[in-house]
Amino acid sequence: MISNKPNNIDEYIAGFPPEIQEILAQIRTTIQQAVPNAVETIKYAMPTFTLRGRNLVYFAAFKNHIGFYPAPTGNEAFAADLVGYKQGRGSVQFPLNQPMPLALIAKITAFYVQRINSLQ
Repeated sequence: MISNKPNNIDEYIAGFPPEIQEILAQIRTTIQQAVPNAVETIKYAMPTFTLRGRNLVYFAAFKNHIGFYPAPTGNEAFAADLVGYKQGRGSVQFPLNQPMPLALIAKITAFYVQRINSLQ
């Protein structure tokens, strides 16, 4: 796990064992492909993608799962897709012992891109 606060997503990913690095890199690539004009940063010590100055999605690795944080609220739009995953307010946990649902991550990210685009 990370001992120091990372300055960028590369540093964040490098702080994990190789098998977790691979998963994190896949998630990063999935988000980049879903929204190529997003800006990468670190917020709350987590990889964060922003769009037009607004937070789009965050993700983070934990001992047994990847936390994915698309927004403070809004998982109800994906209720059927998220059945079987532990959820919190604006968060979902993807277990590390299961295949990472990259298509779902892309779908959720695209949904929030549309939401941000509708605000401007």
